[in-house]
Amino acid sequence: MCGICGIVSKSLSKEKITSLLSKMGRVQRHRGPDDKKEIVFPLSDGNLGFGFVRLSILDLDTGMQPIVCPEDGSAIICNGQIYNYPELKPEVVEETFTSKGDIEVALHLFRRKGLDFLQHLNGMYAGAIYSPKDERLILFRDRFGIKPLYYTQVAETFLFASEIKPLLFAIEAITGVPAELNTDGLETYFTYRYLPGEKTLFKGIYRLAPGSFLEYNLSDGRYSVSRYWQYRLDTVNYDLSIDDAAEQYIDLLSDAVRIRLRADVEVGALLSGGIDSSAVASMATEYHPDIKLFTISFKEKKYNELPQVKEFLKANSGRFRSAEHYTRLCSRETLDSLPEIIRSLEEPISLGTILPTDQICKMAGEHLKVVLTGEGADEIFAGYRKFLVESAASQYHNFSPLQQKKLAIEYPELGQYLYVRHNDPVKRYIQSELLFNPDELSALLGKDIGEVIFPEDARPLFSGGEHPLNAAIAMESRARLPDYVILRLDKLSMRHSLETRTPFLDFRLAEFAATLPPNFKSNLEHGKEKYICSLALNQYGILDAATSVRKKQPFTIPLAEWLSEPDQLPEFLQEILFGDIIKRHGILNPLMIKQDLKSISTAGIGPNTLVSAADRVFSIIIFSLWYEEFFATSIA
Repeated sequence: MCGICGIVSKSLSKEKITSLLSKMGRVQRHRGPDDKKEIVFPLSDGNLGFGFVRLSILDLDTGMQPIVCPEDGSAIICNGQIYNYPELKPEVVEETFTSKGDIEVALHLFRRKGLDFLQHLNGMYAGAIYSPKDERLILFRDRFGIKPLYYTQVAETFLFASEIKPLLFAIEAITGVPAELNTDGLETYFTYRYLPGEKTLFKGIYRLAPGSFLEYNLSDGRYSVSRYWQYRLDTVNYDLSIDDAAEQYIDLLSDAVRIRLRADVEVGALLSGGIDSSAVASMATEYHPDIKLFTISFKEKKYNELPQVKEFLKANSGRFRSAEHYTRLCSRETLDSLPEIIRSLEEPISLGTILPTDQICKMAGEHLKVVLTGEGADEIFAGYRKFLVESAASQYHNFSPLQQKKLAIEYPELGQYLYVRHNDPVKRYIQSELLFNPDELSALLGKDIGEVIFPEDARPLFSGGEHPLNAAIAMESRARLPDYVILRLDKLSMRHSLETRTPFLDFRLAEFAATLPPNFKSNLEHGKEKYICSLALNQYGILDAATSVRKKQPFTIPLAEWLSEPDQLPEFLQEILFGDIIKRHGILNPLMIKQDLKSISTAGIGPNTLVSAADRVFSIIIFSLWYEEFFATSIA
């Protein structure tokens, strides 16, 4: 785990690039507090520089980067881990190695296979390769976008980094002008609570898309972005039996956990009351019986999963008898850390899960450098309630009146969803979760808003043959997973110099999940999301019976309770709610937050509530704090 950055310039000197890289590295030093290094390569016309800050986890003695091949001068920097490097190394064993870790294996694979090397990697990674023989710079990112990578081009200088802040620093240092707000993204943010796709809210700064590579021609400065992998869900194996599926699931998940335990430092696990993190922790004890486990609790009973965690550990006391369990309370006082959290996220994400995520990563980071998590299972195995609703809607007209009545009782939101349900899977995907409708957006932003179009570059590749459930999974996995779920996990874990590893996003397991019959994932008969997961984990003794059938509870906060007493909030939040910050920014209508603040109610609100007045207020709070952090200094 680390932070990377790079500069390609025809005008900047070697000394200037080295200085900039060093300062860019300091800006993201939390990603790699153990060591740092910069290298500048002379080009036929200009210079290319690589910068690296290191969090030492694997190959502690020789794993420093950038790594340069002595034979041809090719070089690599990479943020993340390639878990299957021991299996790949025999393919390049004849090459000259200067390290014993994973990243140099990737460099030699590239030298032998070209861009096809990406098809062989299993891990989380975002990196850059300099290929002097054909004057190319290659940026690449893992299949699901677990590790971030941003890039921009200013004043004939190409820049990239693991985070946005180093780019903001470099832009201003090179041009003398700070980065600008991408106002075109405001409608999207206030519709979805995050910004899906390749654009950010900083004008001209882009994310490299998941499963993609960028080829930059060092001779003429042109570049192009291509996909090397897309998550396809249009081929289903309906001949697969549930027993065979359960066996394959366990085999794949077990191996995904096993290879993610590869490290030269201690590895722990984050543990909630759900089946995903419980399964990962349970499997990890086979290799590390004394594993450290970390759980967040709440005073508010509806949100507190600690009792379920304790029940799970007690029911599986034999497996966890040597484990150490750490807990921490997430309370209203946690809101004090919002400015620092937003500074670390770099992009406005107005979902309450950012607070407990930060708290649990802070706690884990006080004890070790690496943890396993259960992230990704809900996206690829249909773990959210909305997937069950989608399954019910897609089959509704095939059911008898009695069955339809039962469905309506089980899913009260189904009737409204059937009424508005769109034929287009892209439009259908977000219908139940719109934060502000077009009229409200118009009032908030002070301009006429038509239909908010979901960004084209955040859409999966559809063949048209996908089952409606799989179409929803494809959308979730291409948009919300990389641009919210994983982004917030990466940024907030790295804020505390902690590496988080996600076994459920092993591409082998994900591709297997894509071929499963839909009812193996979202099963209406049993009223179960992630049906195959529950069945297999209990059948093979990974989870006890009670834990295996536990329903999904979103990892979020009692936002309505906390915001319904504004006089108890931190002073900086009261200034946003009642002061002139929003008016001073001149972007949002301050009346909107006052209207929604009056509408906040705790009645009928719980962890499964998708949209409430509190969520709308929170989105404005997050944006205002974000704007204050990144743009207030340039406000006249």
